[in-house]
Order: sequence, then structure tokens, then C-alpha cells
Amino acid sequence: MYKTIIKRFFDFLVSAIICLMLIPLFIIIYIAVKVDSKGSFFFFQERLGKQGKCFKVFKIRTMTDKPRETTQEILKGNAEVTKVGAILRRLKIDELPQILNILKGDMSFVGPRPCMPSLQEEFNEDGKKRLLVRPGLTGLAQTNGNIYLTWPERWKYDRQYVENLNFLLDIQILFKTVLIVFMGEEKFLKKPNV
Repeated sequence: MYKTIIKRFFDFLVSAIICLMLIPLFIIIYIAVKVDSKGSFFFFQERLGKQGKCFKVFKIRTMTDKPRETTQEILKGNAEVTKVGAILRRLKIDELPQILNILKGDMSFVGPRPCMPSLQEEFNEDGKKRLLVRPGLTGLAQTNGNIYLTWPERWKYDRQYVENLNFLLDIQILFKTVLIVFMGEEKFLKKPNV
């Protein structure tokens, strides 16, 4: 019942409340982003969702507005990340607009992070499992190293999440995410069991 009804109800209710509460913060962030660099405030990107359905994910732009071809991970110290963008990325604030994706039903608070659609071609059996649930704002892979893990390692965590999805696991992941915001994800790096 938690997987099918309660989780979605919780996502909708909490995301609606958070959206209203975040309006003043978004006004401040909007001004800071616009003063720091030219370009749009929001950044939209096509991502892979539940059952392989694509959707547009909302983010706050943290990089310069020049076009880029690469889909590689943006690591700390990347020259294209703006000054304000570096702070937003470190505190995970750039991901907050995805609350709108949760409200819409594209995402959940907890689940495998939505990846680029092109990555689906590389999925192994672990990777395919992630498509059985809504992608999340945070997930098991994100609380165990995130970008410091290879894709197959992340997919192993995604499979583990899908196969063990329950209320307590979601609460543990949310709590650990708060710790990561303050302490940094490299401190929580843990390779999955083979």
C-alpha cells in the first residue's frame, strides 16, 4: 500500500506545501543568479522517468549560458560553473525546482535519480530495474557517493532500492540527504556490495 498509494499522496501533499514555503527563497535566488551571470533562471533537461517515459526536469541554472555538447558529470571546480552556481550546487539548492516535478507526478522525493534518455542504451539488468519506480530528488546511490560512483555502481544501488522500497528506507535516505547537504557527498562514499 505504501508503494502504490501512500508514497504518491505524501509526495503530492508535501511538495505542494514546500512550493508555497519556498517562494521567498526563490525570489532571493532568482536575483542572485541574474546578477551573477547572464542567461535564464531555470534550466530544463530531458530525463528518463518511470516505465521509460521522458519528461523535462526543472533545475536552477548554475553554469554559464554557453552551449555545451558533453553530458559528462560536472565536478567541483569546473570553470563553467558560476560563483553563485557553485554555492547552489554544493547545497543542492539547484535541484529544488524539481519539487514541481514531484507535484506533477514525474518524480518522487526518493527514488533513483532521473538520468539522460541516451543512458538507457547502456543499462545492465540493475539499470533496467530503476524504470519500475518514479525517479527521485534523492536516492540510495546519491546517499552513498553519487557522482563519485560509476554508473553500474549507482544502478546496483538503484536496484537495491527498488527491491526494498518501504517507508523506513525512504526516511533513512531523506535523513542522510540532509547530512550530505551539510557535510558533502564525498564523506559518504561507499561502494555497493558485489
